[in-house]
Amino acid sequence: MNPTGRPNLRQHLSEYLALLLVLLILGAFFSAVTDHFFSMTTFRTIANQAPESILIAVGMTFVLIVAGIDLSVGSLLGLCGAVLGFCLTRHSFPLPVAILTCLAVGAVGGLLNGLVIVRWALPAFIVTLGMLEAARGGAYLVSGSKTAYIGPQIERLAEINLVGMSLPFLIAIAVAVAGQVVLTRTVFGRYMTAIGTNEEAARLAGIDPRPIKVAVFVISGLLAAIASVGNVARLGAADPNAGIGFELNAIAAVVIGGTSLMGGRGSVVNSVLGVLIIAVLENGLAQMGAQEPVKRIVTGGVIVAAVILDHYRVKHSCLHR
Repeated sequence: MNPTGRPNLRQHLSEYLALLLVLLILGAFFSAVTDHFFSMTTFRTIANQAPESILIAVGMTFVLIVAGIDLSVGSLLGLCGAVLGFCLTRHSFPLPVAILTCLAVGAVGGLLNGLVIVRWALPAFIVTLGMLEAARGGAYLVSGSKTAYIGPQIERLAEINLVGMSLPFLIAIAVAVAGQVVLTRTVFGRYMTAIGTNEEAARLAGIDPRPIKVAVFVISGLLAAIASVGNVARLGAADPNAGIGFELNAIAAVVIGGTSLMGGRGSVVNSVLGVLIIAVLENGLAQMGAQEPVKRIVTGGVIVAAVILDHYRVKHSCLHR
């Protein structure tokens, strides 16, 4: 650690290389034990699934860095997708207007989370758990509990390709790059880290944690809404059940990437690598013929191992300060 308590460049590089090594080992293992893992079909599958997970993981990274948690992102994705489908199929809104409405719903959901947490000093776990239920109920209400088929009008967004990569994937990577820059190169990012490390000390230093926390939850809700646009475009339909379990996958990816559950430390780049590790693990196990319960057990074991590793890494860092 450097004198400011933030990881130095060498530590960042070692974390990136360690996660890349895990990716390479997983890829080599699944390529050896299955016939078709190392193929364009697998890579295309991962690339199609990754944008939504990356977007939500970026928001979750910010939330965890300020020592919060957001369990509502999966349900907000479902609600925003249902609103997008409602606008396009029942009211024939122009596509840009429907997308803006969808994004506004996500931002308002995040804003409500942040305001309630800050105003009444409530645990983020409880507030966002309530939003998880409310947003999912809203998705069923808006959609009539039915999937709305939209078709080519929205599918075209997922079919746009630049330099061989889909538009949703490029947007997700751009958001991740922007998130890493905000976290490491801006005052807002430094304030997030300070609040997550010691909120009282940050307050005494003249930093008001309240607007920062609210902004972080708005960002998380907005990114869930952007992910919902990609989800609807990929499926060509708005499913009110979309996003179930996404919050757990996002937390898993972020924790595997080394973001502390206690706040004050994290990396967007590492979270993206965590998303890819989980995607490779799930696709590899599927090609091995593993059933869903087995995949969940393995993924859960990886998450626990990542948390244990993080515990010893933090302990080691503290001993060497």
